[in-house]
Amino acid sequence: MLENKITTQPLKEAIELTGQVAQAIESLNFDRAMGLRSASFAKQLTSYKEIANFNPDSKMKLPNEQRLRIAIVHAGAPAGGMNTATRSAVRLCINRGHTVLGVHNGFPGLMRGEISELDWLTVDGWTIAGGSRLGTNRDQPGLQMGAVAYQMQKHNVQALMVVGGFEAFTAVLELGRNRTQYPAFCIPMVLVPATVSNNVPGTEFSLGADTAANVIVRSTDMIKQSASSNRRRVFVIEVQGGNCGFLAVTAGLSGGSTTVYTPEEGVDLTRLQRDIAHLRARYIKELGRSEGRVTLCNENASKIYSTEMIASIYEAESGGFYGARTSVLGHLQQGGTPSPLDRCRANTMAVDSVNWLQARCWDAMHIPNENNVRLPSDQLKRKYFPCVYTDAPQTAAVIGVVGSEVRFTPISDLVVHTDFARRVPRTIWWEASRQLIDILSGVGVDIENGGCVSEYKSCAVDLTADDLMRLYGQHGRLAKLS
Repeated sequence: MLENKITTQPLKEAIELTGQVAQAIESLNFDRAMGLRSASFAKQLTSYKEIANFNPDSKMKLPNEQRLRIAIVHAGAPAGGMNTATRSAVRLCINRGHTVLGVHNGFPGLMRGEISELDWLTVDGWTIAGGSRLGTNRDQPGLQMGAVAYQMQKHNVQALMVVGGFEAFTAVLELGRNRTQYPAFCIPMVLVPATVSNNVPGTEFSLGADTAANVIVRSTDMIKQSASSNRRRVFVIEVQGGNCGFLAVTAGLSGGSTTVYTPEEGVDLTRLQRDIAHLRARYIKELGRSEGRVTLCNENASKIYSTEMIASIYEAESGGFYGARTSVLGHLQQGGTPSPLDRCRANTMAVDSVNWLQARCWDAMHIPNENNVRLPSDQLKRKYFPCVYTDAPQTAAVIGVVGSEVRFTPISDLVVHTDFARRVPRTIWWEASRQLIDILSGVGVDIENGGCVSEYKSCAVDLTADDLMRLYGQHGRLAKLS
C-alpha cells in the first residue's frame, strides 16, 4: 500500500531494498537508511520530532516577520481525528513561533467572536479525544458573512485552517467566492477533510471514516454473535454515510456482511429477490448449523425501502427458514476514540497543511494598493489590509489523499467534480470494493460447481524494479500512481 494505492512489487528487488536498509543501520549510515525509506515515512518522522516536545528556545523558531496568526475552526458533524489534527497543528505552530487561534462552536462562534489563543497544554490529551473539543455544527458563514469578515480582521487572522466535512467544503468555497467583497478573506485557506461519510471532494480518505468503520465492525461482530446463537436470524443494520456508500461498503467488507445497500446502487424488488433467494438457499443448505448473517443498509439507500421494510420483506419471503431483525447504530458512529489510522493521517494532514499555509502566506506578504481592490459601489473602501493578502484561487485548497500521494487541490477546481445536490464527489473510486462483498459472501457464486457471475478487476498497480528505485532510492514520483 502506498497511501491509498495498492501495488504489486517484484519480490526479489523489494527484499534487496529491505536488506540495504538493515545494512545501512548496522553501519550507522542513517542518512542512507532514511533515503531507502518511503518519502511518507521520512515526512512522518520529521513531523513527529517537531510536535513531540515543547521547545521554547528551539532552532525551529522563525524570524518575527515570518510568524503568523493562524485560526482553526471545525465545521460539520463530529468525526474522529478532528482533535488530533488540531493538536498537531497547534503544537507545530507553537514550536515555530506562530500564534494559533481556536474558533469555538464553528462559524456561528466565529461570527460572535468566540476566539481564544490555543497553547501547548490546552490541546494536551486531544490525540485520544473523539468528537470536537472546539465545538462544531453545520452552519455556514453565509448567515453573517460581514460578521465573519469583521472578526477575522479584528483578530488579524492571516491564515485559516478548516477541519470538517462537506459543510466545511462549501464554507471554504463560499469564503473564497466572497474575497472581492471582503478583503479579510484574501488569505490562504485550507480544508482538512474530516467526516464519517468520506464525501469530501478532492480526497479519497477523510478523517473519521476509519474510526466509524471500526465502530460498525465491532457492533456488527456483536450482533452477529446473537444471530449465530439463534442459528436462523438475519440482521439488517442501518449505518450512516449520507448519500455516500463508502462507510457501508468498507464496514461490510471488513465485517463479513452478506450484502450492502448503498445510494449509488439503490434498492429495488429485483435486487431484494436476488438477495432473498441467496439467503434461502444458504439457510436450506446449512439447516441447523447456519452462521448468523448481517446486511448493512446505508441510511439513504432508498426513499421507499427503509431498513424496517427490507427486514419485513426478508422475513415475509423467508419461507420460515430464518427471521429478520433490525438495528440502527445511529450516532455511535460519530464518537469513540480515533483509530490509529485516523490519528496518523490527522497528524500528516495537519503538518502538511501548516507547511502549505506558511509557504502561501510568505509568498503573499505585502500590502496591496487599495485602489486596485474592486468593491461594490455602496461599500466604503477599507483603510486597513492584513499584511498577508492574496486572492489567487490556488490559495484556497483541500488537502487530500489522492492515489499514492497527499496533495493540495484548489477548491475552485473541484466544483465541476462535485454533485452539490447529493453532497458527494462525482467519482466513486471505491466502486471495485463493492463487488468483493458479493463474491466473498457467495452471491452470484455457484459454490457446488464453481464459477462466479461477478467479475472482479484488480485495481493494483504493477511496479517494476526501476519503479522501486525511483520511489525509495530517489523519492521520485510515478505517473502510474497518480
